[in-house]
Amino acid sequence: MAPFRTHPFDDDKLKEECGIFGVVGVADASTFVALGLHALQHRGQEAGGIVSYHPDHGFNSARRFGYVRDNFTKAEVMDTLPGSLSIGHVRYSTAGSKGATAIRDVQPFFGEFSMGGCAIAHNGNLTNAAALRRELIERGSIFQSSSDSECIIHLMARSIQKTLSERIKDALRRVEGAFSVVAMTRTKLIGVRDPLGVLLGRLGDSGWALSSETCALDIIGAEFIREIEPGEMVVIEGNKVETTRPFAPAKPRFCIFENVYFSRPDSIIGGRSVYETRRQIGVELAREAPVDADLVCPVPDSGTPAAIGYSQESGIPYAMGIIRNQYMGRTFIEPTDHIRNMGVRLKLNVNRALIKGKRVILVDDSVVRGTTSRKIKDMILEAGAAEVHFRIASPPTAWPCFYGVDTPERSKLLAATMSEDEMRDWIGVDSLKFVSLDGLYRAAGEARGRDADSPRFCDACFSGDYPVAPSDKIAEGFEMKAAE
Repeated sequence: MAPFRTHPFDDDKLKEECGIFGVVGVADASTFVALGLHALQHRGQEAGGIVSYHPDHGFNSARRFGYVRDNFTKAEVMDTLPGSLSIGHVRYSTAGSKGATAIRDVQPFFGEFSMGGCAIAHNGNLTNAAALRRELIERGSIFQSSSDSECIIHLMARSIQKTLSERIKDALRRVEGAFSVVAMTRTKLIGVRDPLGVLLGRLGDSGWALSSETCALDIIGAEFIREIEPGEMVVIEGNKVETTRPFAPAKPRFCIFENVYFSRPDSIIGGRSVYETRRQIGVELAREAPVDADLVCPVPDSGTPAAIGYSQESGIPYAMGIIRNQYMGRTFIEPTDHIRNMGVRLKLNVNRALIKGKRVILVDDSVVRGTTSRKIKDMILEAGAAEVHFRIASPPTAWPCFYGVDTPERSKLLAATMSEDEMRDWIGVDSLKFVSLDGLYRAAGEARGRDADSPRFCDACFSGDYPVAPSDKIAEGFEMKAAE
């Protein structure tokens, strides 16, 4: 298999956390899981996996590289995954190895214990995984993957608890960082949430589903019941749903970048439409950073709702000045250097007849390294634009994330080394403005903006305020933001 590579356009984006999904109580549960994973494909395109259980066939699994649509729609795969209980995972490798040799890192992971088998799919990064791994290896554990998620299986194996549910609790008490988990035993579907998200849905009269986002519940026709709360564990067996709170109470610090980019716009977060939050970010941007211009154009597709909001608030016409090639997908194998150098042009093209002679406001979701922003600016100017103004639907990304998002080292983040004016000059645009952190919070439903003493979201990538200290990274020399 050819190695996975990120398309040049997507290489300058923050990479999503993974997606998890589980179903119990319906025939051919793995088919429902495949549909759910298809809806969560935006959260991970490198690989996917499904595990199912059938009383006559035991546990069965399939793990594949690439898109769900290319792997889990085939009868020869799905026929090997019978049963009314199944979980699945789509992966972007924020931890572990990458490429054609990494099938061992594809989740769900499975372990056979004295009381039966258990499969686990994990979304997030464990910030003490390196220390745990060293400890476990020293005590005799033999790891099969390079994924931090495998630590959970080994911690379960060393637990002295009598049931698999209790062993999951025991293992998760040892980990730090970010974890949302769906797991399955022979009879139970289990969901655990820290400040990341897991959602509970009802499927028909007897079925239940767990998901990273509501859009995946929609695709299988499940009713969204509620979000699993931080520190809560839900165990579903038959038609019975039991809930416990085995972890210390913690104030939710849900990732705010889910509202900006990661989640699908048709999902619901905290009872609020992601689309509406993104549109409202554009409204805040128009209020905070107005500019005289002729057109408001999104950088598709993630900048579209914010561009609509900016246009509505400013009264400047909205237009599709950039057209995205919908058939490129989110992966791309570059056959030659010449093709690679085309980069962004293979995925985006400027609507020249619309842009020529116009003062253009481009609305994008974020600036990470800034390389793609420069290329898009060049395309707009080459098309004859009179002025180019960037408006960014998130604050400057100045700090790396250690909780399940693949971000560059801090020295490679443009906002960590440059002021806003310096970034404007480096990108080469007439103006550059980011929504403020308070403006982002207002758009997400916090009328007064960010509460500095008790923020509702994790916004560490913007503020440097890490809810959980990244102990592994600190041990490697990472310097936290100095107290103000």
